[in-house]
Amino acid sequence: MSKQNPKSKSRKEPAKITEGTSEVPAAKIETPEKKTLIKERTPEEKQKEHRDGIIKTIVAAILGTIAGILYFHLYGTGENNIWYVELTIVIGFTYFIQKFLYPQLQISTKEFKLKDWFYVEFIVVDFFLVVWTILLNLSLRS
Repeated sequence: MSKQNPKSKSRKEPAKITEGTSEVPAAKIETPEKKTLIKERTPEEKQKEHRDGIIKTIVAAILGTIAGILYFHLYGTGENNIWYVELTIVIGFTYFIQKFLYPQLQISTKEFKLKDWFYVEFIVVDFFLVVWTILLNLSLRS
């Protein structure tokens, strides 16, 4: 007598699969492609945007440096001043200076978005604080 494998006893035949017609045609199952509205830029446009970005960064850095030097010479350590008011004044003045300076440099401020203004003002404030701090440390050594 041969021993039967327990698995062989419970083997079932696979179910037969019948192909039926679907009610929905295959063309309707596919999702329609979304159209993207991303405009392809030419190499000239890319080069102009790159040049404008460099100019924006340099102008903001120069304005921040000038603001830091002026603030140091006018107020010194600024102990008697409210720091956030002075910082707001720096931001306000540099905003208006940039608003009138960029069109003279062939950069359209009408195309600026909130993130662009935030970027240039961050650079201004950053340079302002760094230059002012360096001048304060140099004056303490003397």
